[in-house]
Parts: sequence; structure tokens; C-alpha cells
Amino acid sequence: MVQTIFAKELSLYDLEIEFGLQLTEDTCFTEWVSDVTVTESEKQALNRIRSNYLNLTRYRFMSEEAVKMVVLSPLLDLAGFYQPPFAIETETSIQISAEDDGIIVKGSIDVLVVQQRLWILVIESKATKFDVMTALPQALAYMLSYGNKKQPKFGLLVNGREFVFVKLIGQDQPQYSLSQAFSILKPEDDLYYVLHLLKYIGGLIGRGAPTCAQP
Repeated sequence: MVQTIFAKELSLYDLEIEFGLQLTEDTCFTEWVSDVTVTESEKQALNRIRSNYLNLTRYRFMSEEAVKMVVLSPLLDLAGFYQPPFAIETETSIQISAEDDGIIVKGSIDVLVVQQRLWILVIESKATKFDVMTALPQALAYMLSYGNKKQPKFGLLVNGREFVFVKLIGQDQPQYSLSQAFSILKPEDDLYYVLHLLKYIGGLIGRGAPTCAQP
């Protein structure tokens, strides 16, 4: 697959100018979480993920690799993304930096791609955590540039503690919408919503089915 490199300073404004991208409210996210379909065994597995995360963060900040191993990988497994018809690809990490109290904090964003329809961006910082929304411009840039432009595409932004879903629709006038931020620190229900949304998106892209009405 051809790799397109985007500047680390890429902003939402840049995407608005280049692609005419617009933020819109999307009731689909509300509909998707209104009736959570997670089994009791899946709830137990999710509770274990949360317990593992809370235990390990008592000792030290979790690296990106630990986040992927302890939180993200079990979630993707529960959602069925390691089984047919899915295949996961990895992209080159995006390097990021920010100033925190006079100190330059460096990190990276690892990108996983499922079927060119779901982009998962995992944020890592070796000092203080970057806000989960740090990865939004890069996620949208990938989603705009790859795959079938006629199909809705999805993103998941993860920093270990928080999860935000992104949906991109439209062609000539692309629009994106955001879910609420789900936190692993909140009651277990938040992780239930995350798995529910992953399973729902997996069902859509596995069947090649459309989502809510497109503009």
C-alpha cells in the first residue's frame, strides 16, 4: 500500500481548507449506544481489562506497547477483528511533540487499519499523556486519503485512558462526527459501550453495509 506522509503540524483547519471538511452532529452515535449488546462473558472480560489497567497504572505510566497489549488488543479480539473477514495492517508511526511547563514532551501515534474502513490511532507519550484528540487531524487525513470514498469510514482514537470514535461520510463535501469520550476510569459501562461500537462497526464493514443515511 502506498504510504502518504502527513506533516506532524497538520491541523483540522488545514483539512477544512484542503478537503472542505465539516464537523457535524451525528445521531447515529446516540442510536448505536442506546441498546448495548454485550454478553455477560464479554462484560467479565471487559471488567478484567479495566482491572488490569487500573492495577498496572498504580506503579508507572503505561507505555504505548503496554496500552496496546493490556487494553487495545483484548478489545479488538473481543470485537472479532482477528478473525475472517478482517485483516489488520500497521502504518508507520507519526511523531508528535508538545510543550508541557517548559519541557518538550515527545511521543508517537501508531496507526492500525482494518479493511481500509476503520483507522485505530494509539497515542503514546513518554512523559505526560497527550489528550486523545491530539490524533484527530491525523486520523481524518488518513480516512480522507485512503479507501473507497463512497463508503463511510471510521476511526478510533485511544490513549489508554480514553476512547473517541470518529465517522467520516460524504465525497464532494466530506463531513465527520465524533462520539462522546469514553473513559476506562469511569464505571465499567464505558468499556461496554466501546466494545459495542467496535462490534457494530465490525458488522458494517464486514458486510460492506451502509450506515446511517449519507448526505
